[in-house]
Amino acid sequence: MKKIKHSKYKNTGILFEMLVRQIAADTMHGHNTKALPILKRHFKVGTELGKELQLYRTIQEEEFKTETSAQKFLQACITARKALNESALRRQKYNLIKEINDSFIVENFFKSRVSNYTMLASIFKLFEYAEVDNPAQIVRSKSTLVEHILRNALMNPIKTKKGNVIKEEYTVQEKDVRLLSYKMLIDKFNNKYNGLNTRQKNVLREYINNVSNTVSLKEFIQKEIPVIQKALKRASVRVGSKIIKIKLHEVNNMIAEIGSAPVIKDKHVLTILKYHELIKELNRMETK
Repeated sequence: MKKIKHSKYKNTGILFEMLVRQIAADTMHGHNTKALPILKRHFKVGTELGKELQLYRTIQEEEFKTETSAQKFLQACITARKALNESALRRQKYNLIKEINDSFIVENFFKSRVSNYTMLASIFKLFEYAEVDNPAQIVRSKSTLVEHILRNALMNPIKTKKGNVIKEEYTVQEKDVRLLSYKMLIDKFNNKYNGLNTRQKNVLREYINNVSNTVSLKEFIQKEIPVIQKALKRASVRVGSKIIKIKLHEVNNMIAEIGSAPVIKDKHVLTILKYHELIKELNRMETK
């Protein structure tokens, strides 16, 4: 009987998650990120790799109330996976892995713990192997995923009208790479960046969420700038040092330049994060 092996280096869900984490880490440290162009290039709309990733995300997010429905749903996903162009998918995945190897130290790139590793590994086995290879392992993988799907339904028994509108909007745009990254980003940031305040997390969330939509990112940043300016003005009134007042006035004028930039770049996002860090420090000074 064939031994089923899981490879995190070939798991589309894990590859995507590691790239998202790399983007976030590089942004926080003010580095130019190689991961963002890699993600945009390999998971763009229409690629077989992007289609497979969507199947990974669908299985993770969908919910059914009965085991029978969950089983049918999984089978439908397996059928959809078989309909992909296998040779094109393998070629695209090979090129992605090669570029990751060329761009990063692989041991460091994959060293982060993946909280949903078991689920992603189970999806990989269902997609890469058939029941005839190892019936026991395939059944165990299906059981893991069925339990997850049923748990989703139990955890969300009531849907508000607003929640339905949001879900419908996601469904319409399900092929967009920026939406594929959304939930993953939220899940990870609260744990990995627990030193950030809510506004800093929102900035990072919007940055990754809009990797392929520069217009939306610019609109978000333009709305964020008045909030920062207002906070800096309040702080300027409270501080006693004339020198600090002058500096705060200078930086308040400088931030307006970001809003007038034709395109929001990585350095602009980093600057916004630093402004929020400055506000945090000023608030701490006030409470001392």
